Amino acid sequence: MAFSLKRLGFVGLAGLLLLVGAQVVMGGQALADAKKPAQPTDQGPSPVTVAPPGPVHVDLIPTQNDWTKVCGHDQTANKDICYTTRDFSAAADKPPVLAVAIYEIKGDDTHIVRLLTPVGLMLRPGFRFDVDGGSALEGAFEICFPNGCFAESRIPGSTVDQIKKGTTLDVAVRNQANNEVTFGVPLAGFGKAFDGPAVDPKVLAEQQKKLQEELQKRADEERKRMEAARQGGAPAAK
Repeated sequence: MAFSLKRLGFVGLAGLLLLVGAQVVMGGQALADAKKPAQPTDQGPSPVTVAPPGPVHVDLIPTQNDWTKVCGHDQTANKDICYTTRDFSAAADKPPVLAVAIYEIKGDDTHIVRLLTPVGLMLRPGFRFDVDGGSALEGAFEICFPNGCFAESRIPGSTVDQIKKGTTLDVAVRNQANNEVTFGVPLAGFGKAFDGPAVDPKVLAEQQKKLQEELQKRADEERKRMEAARQGGAPAAK
């Protein structure tokens, strides 16, 4: 069913990858850098050995007001497909670092959890996820682009019911240092959106437009900030 998933995608995905992709990458890289052992300095007679850090848990917050349900018809499979999605960030003033979507294929009890993650992660271990500390399920990375990677897992309807009733979806991945990073995704409002009607196409188009405008604004502000920092640190002209 990969053809349908690639075509439907996430709400605002194009804007996310093209406009703030560099910042999404930095989000994943920052986690990796933060978990690297400190480098010894020239101060003191001998360097201090730093023990490898343990796992990191990052509680995410939504960057959109609500979960969004989108439905469409896949011509190739001749099936109706809906997905309920939301983007999440590590801080209110930061761009998304993770997007989650749960796919429902009409007439099929198997559902699909799909993630958009930062780059800079170890792909071979895949990812694990659980609802409120319950039994862990596994998923695999499917494809990576310069600014993000897609990962998927097929789940039964019973797991979707747990997600609808749950509080937190914990998604565990491994960074470049092979240390585990767990993203805590809040599930409030998911069940209502999943069981509710799909968003009107006109409303969806307007949401995408506003999201892309906001992402463009953030990208421009970040570029100006970086330019100002470079100018401020430049040596004075002689």
